[in-house]
Amino acid sequence: MVANRSDETRVVITGVGLTAPNGNNLAEFRKSLLTGKSGIQKLNIRYIGEVVAGLCDFDPLKYQKKKELRRGTRAGSIAVYCAQEALADARLDLACADKSRIGVYLGITEHGTVETENEVYEIKQFDYDVKYWSHHHNPRVVANNPAGEVTLNLGITGPHYTLGAACAGGNIGLIHGLQMLLLNEVNLALAGGVSESTGSFGIFAGFRSEGALASHPDPEKASRPFDKDRNGVVVSEGGCVFVLERLSDAITRGAKIYCEIVGYAINSDASDFIFPDRERQIQCIRLALNKAGISPEDIDIINTHGTGTVEGDTVECQAIREVFGESPHAHINNTKSFIGHAMGAAGALELAGNLPSFEDYLVHPTINLDHLDPKCPLGSLVINEPRRIDKVDYILNNSFGMLGINSVVVVKRFDK
Repeated sequence: MVANRSDETRVVITGVGLTAPNGNNLAEFRKSLLTGKSGIQKLNIRYIGEVVAGLCDFDPLKYQKKKELRRGTRAGSIAVYCAQEALADARLDLACADKSRIGVYLGITEHGTVETENEVYEIKQFDYDVKYWSHHHNPRVVANNPAGEVTLNLGITGPHYTLGAACAGGNIGLIHGLQMLLLNEVNLALAGGVSESTGSFGIFAGFRSEGALASHPDPEKASRPFDKDRNGVVVSEGGCVFVLERLSDAITRGAKIYCEIVGYAINSDASDFIFPDRERQIQCIRLALNKAGISPEDIDIINTHGTGTVEGDTVECQAIREVFGESPHAHINNTKSFIGHAMGAAGALELAGNLPSFEDYLVHPTINLDHLDPKCPLGSLVINEPRRIDKVDYILNNSFGMLGINSVVVVKRFDK
């Protein structure tokens, strides 16, 4: 049980840095989630034309020089911004830290697609003469690039890598950072997820060919999880990095503590490339609850993965009903309705957007839900307006991905 853990085996979040289509820090993001502000807009994509997408507007020059931006990647820039913001939020000065004992663990959906597409497009202008291929291409496309750019920017010499986990990446980056702290491999972890997916025409084309790319005359209404009129995924970029510390270290330095991570689970469907498996999602949720040492009745908020696809939304709702009952005590919401699907960043961003509930007791709503799909009967779904509740002790965050990778994280109000 959580109560029996020592301070050295308890891991807490002490800093949050993020950029989302509707906010560039947690305060902005949370305000948008409570006031119904979407971050979806129109975007013209080469070969495809006009689509809807979630785009971030953070200032990349806040922490990087123009030369670094030219050499690096959009995902790396997002990662640097979020890591720097997280450290500032945690009030940590790395000049006083052992940088060899800091780890960087970032979940991603994919990496390198944007850079390779851009290079092919550029050499097309020169009749595909490869002498015009950028010599920066290789370090841009290696899978560890986003995390590696963070270490270059901050001078961190501890371990760094990205974790390719499809749309479960944000949760899994967080989980891995926690595990490395518990193994005493690091003293501090920068963990979360990033995505530069909106730079790739291929991801839009892929979803369109599957019949799963969202469209709507009003971009802000395009992301419609659980609505019977939904028509697919809104592709978004973004990032979220958490500062993770062992509780003993956080207490010693008098850190602000957002929450304690008390439960998590990862499993695999092993059944299909795309379509989710209800039983494996049920299993993953139950495994996370068991690790936290709590029952379904203890959860106060469930943040759903729901992407706006018929199959994905329906299966997740079935899994939630199986674990929590037809009218669960927990209040249920969805963050993608505001920001679209931020792919590798999704799980981390969606968890971050719910953390302030521990202080303000408000559950942010699911927007764009005009006609609830009868196949998604979630009795405690918070729709269109925030809901104030009496108790917020535990939040559960679902995040699932292609190739059948499932992840669930449970966080708890911090109490000594």
